[in-house]
Amino acid sequence: MTSSQKEAPHYRTGLALLAAATLAGCVAAPRPHPARASSVDYQPAPTEIVVYPAQGQSSQRLDRDRYECHLWAVRESGYDPSASPASSYRTAAPRVEPDPPAGYSTTMGAVSGAVIGAAVANPRRTAEGAAIGAVVGAVAGSAADNARQARADAVEDAYARRNERQAERNDRGYRRAMIACLQGRGYTVR
Repeated sequence: MTSSQKEAPHYRTGLALLAAATLAGCVAAPRPHPARASSVDYQPAPTEIVVYPAQGQSSQRLDRDRYECHLWAVRESGYDPSASPASSYRTAAPRVEPDPPAGYSTTMGAVSGAVIGAAVANPRRTAEGAAIGAVVGAVAGSAADNARQARADAVEDAYARRNERQAERNDRGYRRAMIACLQGRGYTVR
């Protein structure tokens, strides 16, 4: 058996490992996006108000007073819950994606590691050096991808918290104005 025949299985193994490491970097698992509200658990909107006629007002009068108080509360608070996007009182946070996208550093690390591993390896063990370099480079690249994704997640969470705080301020202001108006017109409000 010649020396080239002995090296052929190692060379093929090295190429297979290099190809697998390179392709593994191209695959990124989809990141689940947490649902903001569950369809099973009904939670009334903070602006939902229950009104009882305390002075014998008719249902037509109640409807008119509620509408007029709604308009007044919108003017006073600067917030209209009925004009929110998609009839929701919460604004969705923007989706933040890492740049470069997930998998980029893993792929580049695997390729760079394979090239460097092959260059520094014993000439008879080039394929093994490339395979080891690819694995080490892919691991390092994956760590970089994960760190970028964690930063993107943190920015996305900060947007979501800011939007929730603003929505809560809007809800409180509108609710206070609505209750004040309805109580001023002789209703019991809960």
